[in-house]
Amino acid sequence: MFQKGLFGLLVLGCVAFGINAKDEPTWQVTPKFKINYEALREVSGISRSKRFDDVFWVHNDSGDEARVFAINRQGDVIHPEFLPYHGQQPRPGRSPWPGHAIELAAHYDWEDIASDADWLYIADTGNNGNARRDLGIYKVPQFNPRVIEKTRATGYIPVAYPDQQFFPAENWHYDSEALFVDAGQLYLITKHRIAGQIGAFEPGGTLYRLTDAASSQPNKLEQVDSLSSLFMVTGAELSPNGASLAVLGARNLWLFPRPSSGDAWLSGPHQSLDLTPYSMGQVEAITWLDDQTLWIVNEAGSVFDVSRVGAVGQRQALLP
Repeated sequence: MFQKGLFGLLVLGCVAFGINAKDEPTWQVTPKFKINYEALREVSGISRSKRFDDVFWVHNDSGDEARVFAINRQGDVIHPEFLPYHGQQPRPGRSPWPGHAIELAAHYDWEDIASDADWLYIADTGNNGNARRDLGIYKVPQFNPRVIEKTRATGYIPVAYPDQQFFPAENWHYDSEALFVDAGQLYLITKHRIAGQIGAFEPGGTLYRLTDAASSQPNKLEQVDSLSSLFMVTGAELSPNGASLAVLGARNLWLFPRPSSGDAWLSGPHQSLDLTPYSMGQVEAITWLDDQTLWIVNEAGSVFDVSRVGAVGQRQALLP
């Protein structure tokens, strides 16, 4: 499971905005482990369960079945032991665990997962060509992965961008790989491409809020904020105490403190960390281990621990 011999401890100072130089943190980035499970071949989202101890929900990117997997803090796949399956370690007479099926759901392009004490929210909002008209978020009851084999989506919330008039759009700014939840309110952050070029990206990200989760009609998202310096956003999650929003990009990690009022998360002073020196590969998913520590996961399933280190080596809160 662990690949300790492959990794060393990496430390780098971050670029901080709105913070005095003497207060700039030092970041500790530690490769932790690789999720060695064949069925998890392109990890696209991760979220720590708010209901069950030592449970982290993960899922694959597009092309997979409608299913999720649960892992523990060591990266071991969790499954009901009484069923005729095995986890990472093969067992005679048992087949590999296929994951928890989510019935009444379709996996078109699942890009992120968020959770609170009651629900899992799965964002089927991947929109590389900016032409989809079937975007939405699945709502799944939090379930115990150690005793439940499968479950169903009890709700599907179709969503639409209010400022998109054409499919594909004139500006390719309507692909979202980042979902987070705050007090039951769902938010998406977009990833921007150069129009007509799926593999070419441009700076910028827009924060949208889902204002009506009850309607069966496409729910118009409401734009609440934007930031031009975001780039290739691939994940987001709110800290357990609700004080900090972590936004993951292909090259950077951004940390935003809670706004003093409203939900314009991207407008205040924030910190960013350049991820390129750490050779993380294609990072796709992010979650909080606790209020001081983040996990960043690349599509191959390698997990990196990110925390801020104080002057005498103690871990500190990532944002005051």
